[in-house]
Amino acid sequence: MSSPRALTATDIEAIERATLAAVAPQQLDEMPGWLLPFDAGTVGRAHSAVPLSHEAGIQAADITTLVARYRARSFAPSLRIACVPALAHLHSALTAQGLKPTQPTLTCIARVADLVDASHATPAAELCASPSAAWRQVYLGEDFDPVDGASRVQALSRATGSLYAHSIGTHTGEPEPGQPRIVATGVGSYGYGWLGIHGMRTLATHRKHGHASRILRALALQAQARAIDWAYLQVDETNRAAWRLYQSLGFTLAWRYVYWRGS
Repeated sequence: MSSPRALTATDIEAIERATLAAVAPQQLDEMPGWLLPFDAGTVGRAHSAVPLSHEAGIQAADITTLVARYRARSFAPSLRIACVPALAHLHSALTAQGLKPTQPTLTCIARVADLVDASHATPAAELCASPSAAWRQVYLGEDFDPVDGASRVQALSRATGSLYAHSIGTHTGEPEPGQPRIVATGVGSYGYGWLGIHGMRTLATHRKHGHASRILRALALQAQARAIDWAYLQVDETNRAAWRLYQSLGFTLAWRYVYWRGS
């Protein structure tokens, strides 16, 4: 595996812009140094303001403005803030606005070539330019919250230029036991010079069978064809199994963030 990459300010901005292009909020505004997505769904990234820099130039006074803009549109304020020393001065302003930190999440990066090599013996999953009904059904299935799943399908489907991956397994239940079906899904975005990995889902009865690796390899091969060298993803810090898988395939921690949320 390759050595970790030291991210530049340009890299960080590119990843944040690419993230919101991929999870496609219903509306995206911008103010100096910040992206302001507005969305009525459950996807945190799609309705949480995020700074475009991890440097000390971000002003604490911005917090008051951001919170007011969300409340003016009848949205509960939510901000996604990296846990880095240069942004620690924002914490008192966030607390003063009644926001509390929750849901620690890891932003991870990997070299695309490593993702291809780590899964070399595994055939790639199938890719489509638009989400199919069977692809959507995985998010709405028995293993996941159907309300959250529907929201994620909507956000991911609104993106432009993404590819929708799926892996086939054998149906283990009624009404068609033994029949092939889509058992794992994912989405690849290819903007701002990065491969973004989003919406990774595998049905519980088909986990630990290599389906996620197949999906990542398929998305990484497409990135190679587009001369994109690096990939990123976000994973909930409490999802240890997913984080171990991503580490085994070459992902390293870039930064940790939390959501600061209010009412």
